[in-house]
This record gives sequence, C-alpha cells and structure tokens, in this order.
Amino acid sequence: MFSKFERTVAFRYLRSPRQEGFISVIAWFSLIGIALGVATLIIVMSVMNGFREELLGRIIGMNGHIAVLPVQSPTLENYDSLSEKIRKVEGITFAFPEVDRQAMVMFRAQAQGVQVHGIKPEDLRQRDFVAKHILDGSLDDFGPLETEEGTVERVSIGVGLATKLHVRVGDRIAMINPAGSSTAFGTLPRQKSFQISSVFESGVSQFDKAIVYMPLAAAQSFFKLGEGVSNIEVYVDNPDQVTRRTFEIETALGNDYRDKIQIHDWKKANNSLFQAVIVERNVMFIILTLIILIAAFNILSSLIMLVKDKSRDIAIMRTMGASQGNILRIFFLTGASIGIVGTVIGVTGGLLFTYNIEHIRHLLERMSGVNVFNAEIYFLTQLPSKVDPLEVVLTVGIALLLTFLSTIYPAWRAARLDPVEALRL
Repeated sequence: MFSKFERTVAFRYLRSPRQEGFISVIAWFSLIGIALGVATLIIVMSVMNGFREELLGRIIGMNGHIAVLPVQSPTLENYDSLSEKIRKVEGITFAFPEVDRQAMVMFRAQAQGVQVHGIKPEDLRQRDFVAKHILDGSLDDFGPLETEEGTVERVSIGVGLATKLHVRVGDRIAMINPAGSSTAFGTLPRQKSFQISSVFESGVSQFDKAIVYMPLAAAQSFFKLGEGVSNIEVYVDNPDQVTRRTFEIETALGNDYRDKIQIHDWKKANNSLFQAVIVERNVMFIILTLIILIAAFNILSSLIMLVKDKSRDIAIMRTMGASQGNILRIFFLTGASIGIVGTVIGVTGGLLFTYNIEHIRHLLERMSGVNVFNAEIYFLTQLPSKVDPLEVVLTVGIALLLTFLSTIYPAWRAARLDPVEALRL
C-alpha cells in the first residue's frame, strides 16, 4: 500500500531533528493522549463490567433469581410440593423453601440487627455461594446438636457479623424475635440461644454483616410459622432469561396457584440499581472517548503545522517526480503512525493494568495509607474487572478511526500544495 519511498520520508519526518520543537511536542502529546485515552477506556469499561457481574452474581447468589411469595396468607404451607413442581420446569436449577425474617442478635454487651434465612441443611450445602466460601467451621455441623443440656441449634453467620460481635465458631449467641409472645404483661420478645457452626464470606460487606443462616425447622419454630415458609427461592440456568423462566413457572403451576402466590424476579427487585450501572457505564464511555478525540485534534494541528514547515520539501519532491498521491500518503502515514503507536501502547497498558488491578490497588493503599476501594460504599470486598474482547476491539477501532480521519485534511492539503508557490516563498 505504501512504497518504500513514502515510508522512508514519513518516518523521517517523525524523528527529524530539523522538525520544529513545538510541532514535535504536540506530536508527542498526541501519542500520549491517545495511549492514555485508550488505556483509560479499557480499564474503566472492564471495571464497570466486572462491577456489574460481581454485583449481579453476589446479590442473586444470596437472594436467588426468582422469589415465589404467598399472597392470601403470611406463609406458604404446601411448599414441598410447590418446590417440586417448580424444579420440573425447564431451565430451573434449584428451588429452596426458605424462612426470611428479621431478628436481633446479642453477644455479651453487643447487639446487632440481622436478616435470618431459615433453610434446610441439605439445601444450604448446595448453595455454592455460601458452601464454597466458608472461612471457619463446617456446614456439616449446621443443624441441631444433642447435648446434656438438651438440643442446641447451630447457625452459620457472615464474617462481618462475627467480626463486629467478636464471636467465633463454637460461641453461643442469643437471638431475639421482636414479634415475641403475648403474655399477661403484654407482648414480650422471644429469646433463644444458638451456637455458631460456621462463618462464611460472601464478598458483599452488607450481607456479611447482616445475614444469619438457621435450620429451616428451627426458624419455623423460633418465628412461630408452624409448617409454613416465607418464600421459595428459585435459581435458573441463565439469569438474563429470568423473565422467560418466570412465565414458564406460572404456566406450569396453572390456575391452582394463580391467586395464592406472586412471583418476583431479580430484574424487578433490583432494576433501578442495574439500570444506574448501565447508564453510568455508557456515560463514562462517551466521556473517555472525548479524550481520544482531543488527542486526534492534536494530531490534526501538528500535521497542519508540519505541512506548513515542510512546504519547500514538498515542492522539491514534486519537482523531482513525486505525485500528489505520494505526498498524500506520506503525510497520512506520518499522522497514522502516531495513532497506531499510541493505540498499541494504550491497549497493552490498559490490559496489563486491568489484569493486575487488585495488586495495584493494594500497592497504592500501602503507599498512600488511604482506602482506595471502601467495601462499605461499593458493596464488594475487592475491585472487580472483566475484559470484554468486543469492547477492546471497539475501543481500538474508535481510536484508529479518529486518528485516520484527523490526518485526511492535512495530507490532502499537502498534496494540493503548488510547488511553484511553495518555492517562491
């Protein structure tokens, strides 16, 4: 596409010591600007993708993709048969009956409000979100324990709650049901002792500080729900197809349950949160693309000044037989080289930064003493990132397109230069 003569002249202009210092500085700033723009765009988009995926995975992992709730009564009574029907629907991976209630946990002089999830021990062991993140103890001990004093129920708590209460596996905590029991002296909160069997870390600080898993039978007794449960948590094979699975569940259950249950999926429950993430991601993409655009304008201005500075050289090459096409390609290659080199540097730097972002975060925190990624604010305990190859290709395409477009006018202007007028000047 480019002859040896065109490449030689173009690359010589890029490194020529005779080139005006100001033009050279602008060219270098253009290269750095494109590299920074491309790298920043890749890093930010990867972090936004990772944040959405982690947030989606952890929130759904704790709460399920679909929740089946009662309508006419406070609890679901025939939850075993209902769960079995839901499991038979195509695309459904798990369906767990659950008790979901609020309570107060006390240990010595400390108290903390918690969300209690009553679940069968065998169901909890199937939830990889908890089972694969046990820090201390074991889920094999989750359930009733026979002692000399009687039966003691064992529970699993989040690491944040364990840290705040200063408890560990084997300690006994007091749990208070605020609904309580009616007595001659009024309604008194119900209190019962539970033993900690395991401590888990979900990766979401809000969950780790407020979640307690309790055996289903113990939760039904403690909250006086009889043989009922609060809801059924349903997991599907593809979270993005949850609306379709919801419709299939309603079809499978038929009219017998139409007025008895209501079905909510994660999109309805967390729609505003994930829509905000998408909007923020799109706005960041537009803003960071402007950095590349500014760098492309710098290439445009540097090439215009280069053409003006090299007008006599252009005239001499034209008189020696160079065509307008030769001149156009020389200056196009000069500007395009800046964009290509800057894009390559930006992609390389952006990918290296993204793949090592957690190590870089820890390094910055040690050097500055500042918490760069506060789990209290961002929900997650570590900075997530996920590189999307299509977005990397799109970023490279935008950077090269803006660069090539910025070189067209200066190259056309150089090719249209009149040799006679140039030599006369």
